[in-house]
Amino acid sequence: MTELQRHPRGGLFCEDFEVGRIYEHRYYRTVTQMDNMLFSNMTLNPQPLHIDRHFSEQTDWGQPLMNSLLTLGLVIGVSVGETTLGTTIGNLGMKDTSFPHPVFQGDTIRATTEVVATRASRSKPDRGIVVFRDHV
Repeated sequence: MTELQRHPRGGLFCEDFEVGRIYEHRYYRTVTQMDNMLFSNMTLNPQPLHIDRHFSEQTDWGQPLMNSLLTLGLVIGVSVGETTLGTTIGNLGMKDTSFPHPVFQGDTIRATTEVVATRASRSKPDRGIVVFRDHV
């Protein structure tokens, strides 16, 4: 592997990503009840499954579930330092997002990111597109 051309803030450029490489992220986060309450309230999501302990105790889970978009945001956030810090122009989309396991307060979110594909942009040839698959 050649020396990587990192952005001064730490992110990689498109040509530095190798398909198949997996980045194990150094950052992780243990989620709390307050995280869940703040995120749900900031996003105007009144779903009692996230914010009402009494309601949640009557469900299959027996306790509040962490808001799935908070979980998704954390997975993306912990990946930035080793991948795209300072180099991303924008996210073009997300697909095949699934939440196979519930996340509860006190759980720790750890993630890895796999490089699935890279290519030059068709509309802006001086830029590249990288496809990632995140694993929790």
